[in-house]
Amino acid sequence: MAGRILFIDDDAAGREVALFNLRKAGHEVNAASDGQEGLAAFSAEKFDLVITDVKMPGISGIDVLRRIRSQAPDVPVLVITAFGNVETAVEAMKEGAYDFIGKPFHRDQLLLAVEKALERRRLAAEVRDLRIRASGVEREIVSVSAAMKRVLEIADRVARTDATVLITGESGTGKEAVARRIHVRSPRAEGPFVAVNCAAIPGELLESELFGHARGAFTGAVRDRPGRFRQAKGGTLFLDEIGEIPLPLQAKLLRALQERVVDVVGADRPVPVDVRILAATNRDLLERIREGTFRDDLYYRLNVVELRVPPLRERPEDIPLLVEHFVRDVSADREVTVPPPVMGELRTRPWPGNVRELKNACERMVILCRGAEVSPEDLPPLPAIRRGAEMGGAGEGTGEEWPPLPPDGLSLVDLEKKVIERALRLKGGNITQAAAFLRIPRHVLVYRIEKYGIRRDA
Repeated sequence: MAGRILFIDDDAAGREVALFNLRKAGHEVNAASDGQEGLAAFSAEKFDLVITDVKMPGISGIDVLRRIRSQAPDVPVLVITAFGNVETAVEAMKEGAYDFIGKPFHRDQLLLAVEKALERRRLAAEVRDLRIRASGVEREIVSVSAAMKRVLEIADRVARTDATVLITGESGTGKEAVARRIHVRSPRAEGPFVAVNCAAIPGELLESELFGHARGAFTGAVRDRPGRFRQAKGGTLFLDEIGEIPLPLQAKLLRALQERVVDVVGADRPVPVDVRILAATNRDLLERIREGTFRDDLYYRLNVVELRVPPLRERPEDIPLLVEHFVRDVSADREVTVPPPVMGELRTRPWPGNVRELKNACERMVILCRGAEVSPEDLPPLPAIRRGAEMGGAGEGTGEEWPPLPPDGLSLVDLEKKVIERALRLKGGNITQAAAFLRIPRHVLVYRIEKYGIRRDA
């Protein structure tokens, strides 16, 4: 099988002969005359195999081997050693070299070693892919838009590193799918992918959920609990809705990120952790920093690389492809098509719920479709609140008007305060029910109530 090979050797004559033989065998080969040039070439492009001499000026072949193994452990490295130099060969194998070739070597010896290395890499990649598919971690991302392709390109590049990534974007855009893609393309792909929705866990329980607790740490702690950081050992921990973490807990999360240790609730000493952190939010964290509800040092620690997933309205060219994908996925054994008039209607809708809302709409269309073709009647109606807002009409069931926006502007703070007051009135002052109605965590609503000085019976 042919492959892309990087050949590093300071012997010009020997290098030229090897390049000729490898290229004649059908391989694509890049050459470097020393270790520094070789490492620069490896960082710039992708290779299936690296062949490096050991004795070179400057950076030695063993150092090249170490650097490549740290950057891309799945790429095999063949080491060229002087004939009979057993000590060097043993050292290279201990450092992770796939094999070694004594110098001078014959053409057939080189080609056989290359073929075996490439075949082993292919088999290892197949096994890895099968394990990943069996785990069900990856989610297919369907897209043709330039904006989304750019996001995925950066995601694939950062996946090879251990850098912390902050994934931002509106609700339903596919932030978790991007996080899963980063995981399965990373060196940690065979480790666990552990996802935590920070908004779904009450603040008083989140510390134990993330960091774990020792037996007897509090009432009800009848056994040790490892926590999500330790559950993700060797893999990836995905912290969704990171902006909803209570302020007191943010300092402990920052320590875990910086020191690579967690303070287990009720334990005497910190516990080291080996995990890669990916975080996501649909909130404006800079605005939260200004409000004093999010730590700026935690933000900058999370935001080593930021990936903004664009909303569906910024990539309408993806809608037909997504519709076909979702309809095919939901219809299973049925053959259901979406005619141009229906597709045109789908393309013009605003989709504030983004891909998630579109997927639900496709499922509804397939369920209601009576034949082999979706009709306009199968489309979901626009939600009443959105229809009322567009028409300047009444909100359903409230008897109150949604007024048009005033031409001279309005106070967003006052508007938020009034919405909270109305929600509390609607739910009889019950904060938990009002938080569910407003689709925000309870502790966020409590903070807003205290911030604005709102009475529950307002």
